[in-house]
Amino acid sequence: MSAILSPKLDSILEGTSRSFFLSLKQLPSGIRSQISLLYLLARTSDTIADSGQGSPEERIDALEEFDKYTQGRTSDPPDFSVLADLQKIASEGELLRSVPDVVGSLGGFSESDQHSILRCLGIIISGQNLDLRRFPGVSESEGTIASLSDDGELDDYAYRVAGSVGELWTRLSLDHVFNASEDEEAALFANGIRFGKGLQMINILRDIPADLRSGRCYIPNSTLVDHALSASDLTDPGNMSRFRPLYDQYLDLTESHFKAAIEYIGMLPHSQFRLRGSCMLPVIIGKRTAKLLRKGNVLDRNNRIKIDRSDIERVVKSVVMAVPFPGRSMRLLEEA
Repeated sequence: MSAILSPKLDSILEGTSRSFFLSLKQLPSGIRSQISLLYLLARTSDTIADSGQGSPEERIDALEEFDKYTQGRTSDPPDFSVLADLQKIASEGELLRSVPDVVGSLGGFSESDQHSILRCLGIIISGQNLDLRRFPGVSESEGTIASLSDDGELDDYAYRVAGSVGELWTRLSLDHVFNASEDEEAALFANGIRFGKGLQMINILRDIPADLRSGRCYIPNSTLVDHALSASDLTDPGNMSRFRPLYDQYLDLTESHFKAAIEYIGMLPHSQFRLRGSCMLPVIIGKRTAKLLRKGNVLDRNNRIKIDRSDIERVVKSVVMAVPFPGRSMRLLEEA
């Protein structure tokens, strides 16, 4: 059983998902609503965690209220109306007011799909919760920026908030769209997790200045120390040349994740044009963003590095033209 989101939730989805909406639109009908609903649930928890309103402890409490409600440990919906009124993006405020409708949509799916969606959401919320506990939310102007301790923490965070989505995407695809052997399934899950991690690493590596302003540094302290750097050094754009060797190492890691994502796409049945296209879009955009990050000064907060909207439109057209042809699709991915 595959439910369809209400027009109201579909409108909120489009208003909150931005570039990810391009991939959601391309998904096969058998899994589009499930993944769209997960997005709305995860975007709700993300809005709570990143609201900037209230102490970390208050936001942790709000997240735990949301988690209890979504996981069925309470039937009383949390009231996020005050938080909703504070949102600068209208669709995010509407999302917080619509929590009962969003969670209620779960009932339209099979028990198996509900279990998969809620498992993934629980992992995502655990990452957001951990984030709030690690980072006190003090700005760099006050001289206290918290960092992750090591690469293990970075990898774990990337799995929780994004790799787990690749895992769910794969589970739903295997349940509703195509079949695979046991060995193929194992490879799909492994590559799907790395697919998600790659997309999260792009976010982390692109958004360093914004995170520093919130007192957060996702570049681990152990690797910064190895390169005679500190988190506060990253607030100065003039330190990019010192940071570049370490930064490039993380871009190398990100690109290795994208290689796994390309392998993942290559394993999808050729006949599944919509599924393959929906996967190709974020990989191509991510790889092109990584190339820009290689050249630019990511520490310059006044010059945020990103792909132009016109470039994204061209990527969409190129994917549409290439996806019916396996060779052309793979060349497009490799050359991005």
